[in-house]
Amino acid sequence: MTPEDALQKYFGMPSFREPQRAIISAVLENKDTLVVMPTGGGKSLCFQLPALLLPGVTLVVSPLIALMKDQVDALQARGLPAGLLNSSQTLDQQRDTLRAIRERRLKIVYVAPERFRSASFLNALPQDAISLFAIDEAHCLSQWGHDFRPDYMRLGEARKAIGGPPCVALTATATPDVQADIKQSLEMHAPAEFVAGFARDNLSFNVRQTSSEHDKLQAIERLIQQHSTGIIYCATRKSVDAVATKIEHLSASVIRYHGGLSDSERNAAQDRFISRQANIVVATNAFGMGIDRADIRFVCHYEMPGSIEAYYQEGGRAGRDGQPSVCEMLFSYADKRVQDFFIEGANPGKALVAEIYDLLCATSDAKHEVRLSVDELCERLGRKVNPMAVSSALSLLSRQNWIERFDIPGQRLKGTRIQQVGRAGRDLPIDAAALATKAARDEDRLKAVIHFAYAQSCRQKWILDYFGERNSADCARCDCCRQSKHRSARTLSKDETTIVQKALSGVARMSRNLGSDQWAARFGKRKIIQCLLGSQSAAIRDSG
Repeated sequence: MTPEDALQKYFGMPSFREPQRAIISAVLENKDTLVVMPTGGGKSLCFQLPALLLPGVTLVVSPLIALMKDQVDALQARGLPAGLLNSSQTLDQQRDTLRAIRERRLKIVYVAPERFRSASFLNALPQDAISLFAIDEAHCLSQWGHDFRPDYMRLGEARKAIGGPPCVALTATATPDVQADIKQSLEMHAPAEFVAGFARDNLSFNVRQTSSEHDKLQAIERLIQQHSTGIIYCATRKSVDAVATKIEHLSASVIRYHGGLSDSERNAAQDRFISRQANIVVATNAFGMGIDRADIRFVCHYEMPGSIEAYYQEGGRAGRDGQPSVCEMLFSYADKRVQDFFIEGANPGKALVAEIYDLLCATSDAKHEVRLSVDELCERLGRKVNPMAVSSALSLLSRQNWIERFDIPGQRLKGTRIQQVGRAGRDLPIDAAALATKAARDEDRLKAVIHFAYAQSCRQKWILDYFGERNSADCARCDCCRQSKHRSARTLSKDETTIVQKALSGVARMSRNLGSDQWAARFGKRKIIQCLLGSQSAAIRDSG
């Protein structure tokens, strides 16, 4: 059967999109393959169709249980032999899936990345049955990517353990550095590479400068009135709940989605949105991977995202049906502090990691186990510490096998088991320079978001350039392109020049010198303006 025959028979589609046919040919020729294709470009078909034509089973690594369930349900609805393996299943269900793999009754099996922690799982996989190893959302594999998942780091070794089958890695957002990291981590041999055009010709990218919550809520109201169906991304759970409460009167179907909800609540919210029972979702970035709804007319970022990669991937969930759609960022420089908090939390230094390890050892019981929450560990450190940094340190210690994290029955709390008994935190074989490099890259990605927000050139061209796609034309749709038609340059008057010089002087005096001609703002626009206007408020005086 040819790929074209399979496309018609199994998926009911008359033809491939570019470059799906070439990708599928490379996979069927057993070539390692790297695919970078925009959201909505049809990446899933590039491993699902070959899986049906190859002799054995295709293992698909997917980062979210909800995402893999949606894809397996869709395949099974077509009568295709697909299954999954993840922690939401009972042991009997997992055994049944493994048995079906051995007996070659399944062609596609979705697997959570943490499954590869288990040597017993790897040993249970029949090596001669695996025809293809597919890595979905492959940017999660790179620590330079915007959504690094530590469990993905095991996939290179896992590939060897299952007999080294051909590998296809797919993602919607990967800079050249991330692409190189993916190839190296998976030890791809002379891979076929497909970096499809990042441009989305039906999307309009806009940045709206805002100075208050009122400005943002007005912008959201306009988006809902004009476009009716969309996703509003917020940086925190607290922000999700606040925004959802304030806009519920604008639409009869506003739902919220964040990590503070239970699994059943999140699944119910996602199902309502996908089934079109709800048209507006307010969510953290936990929402969106694999959302199969083509008529999303707008994506709004209520606060700035942490990276251009995240912004473009999340914005790309709009307009998957090819119809005109809007991606709007509500930008306030003051929101940077939230992302600064996240960066600090994602990048604990070696000293903090060592301190947390010593604390775990000091508080462990006779079985060398600790049953303290992250908040309790923060308290015992005796000073104010970012709880996210403590969680990140625990993850790092677990990856180094200095500790083991385990579920406590009946509780959401995880316990910790000391693996390296009798050793001190100073002995940790952790590369402090690598940790510092990662923190610097995270900060650079956030700076890129800010540069993007203040840019006056074509938004889409700016993004394409960021991803290494040079010399593209202006999109003629974004806010900058529309404004440029009405913008004319002129020479400033003497008074205007003086005002600009005063403003720049105020910014400089309220910034700090990092050395090497690098400066960092200490205050937002509003405080700088208050200072320039001679405000005598307590906040201005207290800041010196």
